[in-house]
Amino acid sequence: METLSGRALDERLRAFLAEDVGRGDVTTETTVPEGTRARGELVAKSSCVVSGLPVARRVFELLDGELSWESEVEAGSAVGPGTRLARLSGRARPILTGERVALNLLQRMCGIATATRRFVEAVAGTSCRVYDTRKTAPGLRSLDRQAVRDGGGVNHRFDLGEMVLIKDNHRRLAGGVGRAIAAARAGTPETPLEVEVESEEELREALAAGADRILIDNQAPETVARWCRIARSSPRPPAIEASGNMRAETVRAYALAGVDCVSVGGLTHSVAAADISLELAPA
Repeated sequence: METLSGRALDERLRAFLAEDVGRGDVTTETTVPEGTRARGELVAKSSCVVSGLPVARRVFELLDGELSWESEVEAGSAVGPGTRLARLSGRARPILTGERVALNLLQRMCGIATATRRFVEAVAGTSCRVYDTRKTAPGLRSLDRQAVRDGGGVNHRFDLGEMVLIKDNHRRLAGGVGRAIAAARAGTPETPLEVEVESEEELREALAAGADRILIDNQAPETVARWCRIARSSPRPPAIEASGNMRAETVRAYALAGVDCVSVGGLTHSVAAADISLELAPA
């Protein structure tokens, strides 16, 4: 389980700040006297699941090493509108300069955690787990994945080196499911192997070739249930994942069909940011 922290996190956040600040925060520098101090609160304006407060804190700390910060809620907490998430105080100029980057990251992470929690709650009482995908914003994958964990979800492979995942283009270019699996086994025998299937014929071919995990993509729950029964009856039953336009309203049907997990690209590729504001006053 990777976590972006320490020097790596600082480098990433400094790059985000440099992008946003540009040649300088001309508004703050011309309107707020140097030395002015401020106190503030981060407040949830919408219901959300909390994620990313340490990241937001670090944004401000990189601009003001003497910043005072107190988190009010734990990661993974579900909060309602009006909830105070954190209190901070320090020099006003750095707080104003870091506000947008801190809020962008915090709102995104809370949005991802909130969406994940909806899916986790939708499959509650089953053995199905909710996975993310690699459909993350470039440069934000570690933070996106942390938010998924805070929402109660599970991370899929972090990068292309963690697992062989044979998808439709791989199958076609390799000459079919069986050939693709055989080639992958020969080339990297110790790496976990998953294969996407889109027909019962491909499913049976993947089972015969010994795939560790089967990804059933874009099928109705009834079809998924039938394919799960076929897979479970094989001599070495693989783990089974379902994907393809998963929605919180329909995901439970896939869980009840018998899959071990569902993967949901929408958790990170089309996240709705939580509504959070920073309210400042003179200290």
